[in-house]
Amino acid sequence: MFKILNKHKQWKLVAEIMAGLIIYVIMVVLLVYFEKDSTQANITTFQNAIWYSIVTLTTVGYGDYYPVTVYGRVIGFIWVLLSLGLYGLLIGQITNLMATLKENKRLGYSGTSFNNHAVIIGWNEFSKLVTDQLVGVGKEVAIITNKKDDVDNINEKYKSKNIFTLFTDFDNFDLLKKVNIQESSTVFINLEDDTEKLVYVLNLKKYYNDLEFVVTLENPDLKNTFISAGVSNALSSYEISSKLLASYMFERDVAAYSEAIMSFAKSDSDYDVKQFIVSNTNPYVNKSYQEVFFDLKKRYNTILIGVTKRDKFGKRKLIKNPMGEVKIGLGDYMIIILNGKAFKLLKKVFNVDEGYFRERIN
Repeated sequence: MFKILNKHKQWKLVAEIMAGLIIYVIMVVLLVYFEKDSTQANITTFQNAIWYSIVTLTTVGYGDYYPVTVYGRVIGFIWVLLSLGLYGLLIGQITNLMATLKENKRLGYSGTSFNNHAVIIGWNEFSKLVTDQLVGVGKEVAIITNKKDDVDNINEKYKSKNIFTLFTDFDNFDLLKKVNIQESSTVFINLEDDTEKLVYVLNLKKYYNDLEFVVTLENPDLKNTFISAGVSNALSSYEISSKLLASYMFERDVAAYSEAIMSFAKSDSDYDVKQFIVSNTNPYVNKSYQEVFFDLKKRYNTILIGVTKRDKFGKRKLIKNPMGEVKIGLGDYMIIILNGKAFKLLKKVFNVDEGYFRERIN
């Protein structure tokens, strides 16, 4: 709808400009026609007429050229009247243009250069909770909403450079380029019901086939259906909450610890689970899991709990606390329990930020 509206305005503007030029040319031709036969006339060529029209319309008024015939003065009088509104028109157009640019920027139509960011499609209370966690770990987030009122609410709540908001119809897939969706690390589909989410994923994949999708399901039985449709992670919020609730009922300390490490570390003493991609600057590349485990514990008081590797087809596989001769390889992800203080240190040691990256680091 946004693109159609713009195209209509562009054609209207072109038509208005063409009409103005045609009228202007006709008036110049008539001015020369009326003036050229007068013995007192000094506007006898098109060059003179154009110069006279310019200095008159711009209110400069040098007085070196002026009409002497009745009809010529009528045309000159029209230009004088037009000159009175010219600056007002220009100022109005500039003001309108600036207001339009500001409004387009507010609604996200100017686009963003975010890279390896999270995209959230659909805004509600659950989206806010997810965004809070992402912002807490310094992740850039692009939010897409189909409600204009949400834009100001989001910008007011998150006065951060890490948040970008786009207002558009969800089905306007071309406009999703404004959030740089093709360069995102993950796309969270947060629509009303499971059927709507599935249809949306299938349609979106026609435009952006290599995206990583995450959805939450009302019906956990549909998990395999979503995985088959190309969704990277299909989670049941009820399933997660029920497991945590059951754990609180008979293993309260375990549940409390699980809940604590699921959220981001707000202070240096808070613990969290984070993943780091292994780049060629990582000091543990090509070292055994056991060696890395003990060294991390000794140096940074952190616990390596697993590693994610890729098979020959590029599919990720999480290996939890592996046994045997497992080595940390380039492009793997190290899964580590650590506090906020250790996190700051490891970011410098590993020379990467936390989180999943679509492209491997070489």
